[in-house]
Amino acid sequence: MKLVRTRLLPALAAIGLSLASLAAPASAQDVTYLLPAPGSLPAFAPWMVAQQRGYFKSEGLNVTFQVARGGVDVAKQVGAGNAVIGGAIGDTPILVRANGVPVKSVAVLGGRSLTQLVLNKDKGVNSVRDLKGKVVTTMAYQDTTFFALLGMLATQGMTKDDINAQAVGPVNIWKLFAAGEAAAMAAVPEWTYYAKTQAPNIKTEVIPSDTMFKSMAQAIVVSDETIQKNPELVKKLVRATLKGMKAVMDDPAAAAADYVKAVPEHAGKEAEMTAILKGYAELVYPGQTVLGEMDEARLSSLQDFYLAQGIIQQKSNVKDLYTNQFIQ
Repeated sequence: MKLVRTRLLPALAAIGLSLASLAAPASAQDVTYLLPAPGSLPAFAPWMVAQQRGYFKSEGLNVTFQVARGGVDVAKQVGAGNAVIGGAIGDTPILVRANGVPVKSVAVLGGRSLTQLVLNKDKGVNSVRDLKGKVVTTMAYQDTTFFALLGMLATQGMTKDDINAQAVGPVNIWKLFAAGEAAAMAAVPEWTYYAKTQAPNIKTEVIPSDTMFKSMAQAIVVSDETIQKNPELVKKLVRATLKGMKAVMDDPAAAAADYVKAVPEHAGKEAEMTAILKGYAELVYPGQTVLGEMDEARLSSLQDFYLAQGIIQQKSNVKDLYTNQFIQ
């Protein structure tokens, strides 16, 4: 009996190992996810929260984030096949598609706009019209926040020539405003928070861009080739990223805690990150019947504006600029 047991044990162990290997999940697929700026910026909280909470991992993905030089560069790199997927703005394909970069927006992170115009009311500025001749800070002249500013001016019959727009980068944009050297700034929620925190005595008014001009929020961009050849991968990446956005919407404080874990340089700043993520949850992410959904009419209107402003030289077929097939 001992002899039989001795012979059976190795065989049973081998069978057990074989069954375990059959049941074990396949190794995660490596994916490079391009961001237009460092993930340490609160604007990328949905991505970082998705990573920290394991949303990508649960889709069988091992995501590595890399940083490009802005949304247009992301689109070019994705279009060239150097990355499977990237983050940009919903209207980025308008800017690159006409130049032969074959990418689409596959999800938009919010139904409102990334941009808000912040006015310094202490300088007698109570409306967009009051900005005539005044200094307005913006990050860069080729940035979508500046294009949103142009759109807001256009609704009042104004152009960039009616203001003193200064492209000063992502830090000076709010520091100059807080120092009283600008009458307004074309901002995103964190810049607004930083300016108000540094200069709490300035009387401000925040005008969301989409209340005047329907600019867009951040988006996920993918190449036509990847959409055609690997739609299941795109669906997984979109699903995990939108889950990260939903986490911020549902509980900014909990999301901020996980965001800080993912981005240790913000350690000890949980309250600050919570306030900023609340800004995104209130000003950027709401407004979609289905999370991630592109509004075709809005995209088409933006393309018409960009053409009229000379930002693009020709239009693309609007249906080539996006797809909603991955958000269902």
